[in-house]
Amino acid sequence: MPLAPVAIVLALGALHAGAAVPLARAEHEVRYRYTVLGYVRDAAGRAREGVPVEVVRERTGLGYRGMTDAEGFYVVVVRLGDESAEEALRLRAGSRALVFRARFDATDHTRERGTRVDVAGDRMTEQPAAFAETLRQFLVR
Repeated sequence: MPLAPVAIVLALGALHAGAAVPLARAEHEVRYRYTVLGYVRDAAGRAREGVPVEVVRERTGLGYRGMTDAEGFYVVVVRLGDESAEEALRLRAGSRALVFRARFDATDHTRERGTRVDVAGDRMTEQPAAFAETLRQFLVR
């Protein structure tokens, strides 16, 4: 079952604020997650609500799911450790798919790791430079 955007906001917000989660703290540190987020829109640019989104680790076949909200926005948090830098990931949004690499500095354990992938009609576009600002906007919603 996909995590609701509110649950992700609370989880990432708590991490951002430095809140301690004693039993699961290590699993939620920056070094163990990679966030994929973006917007799904139709060819005319209208938001597509309720589109299932999945990120699959190509090496292991493990999948992480989400769903678009009323604005067509989705967030999927993938469990990736330092050793997974450059691992191939496949994003599926509805019937579309895109393979990309999890690019991050494995020695940096402070900066959020992730990318933004937008879907517009039949086209999927990765925009890693837009990730940090999009995540920031999401966390302050």
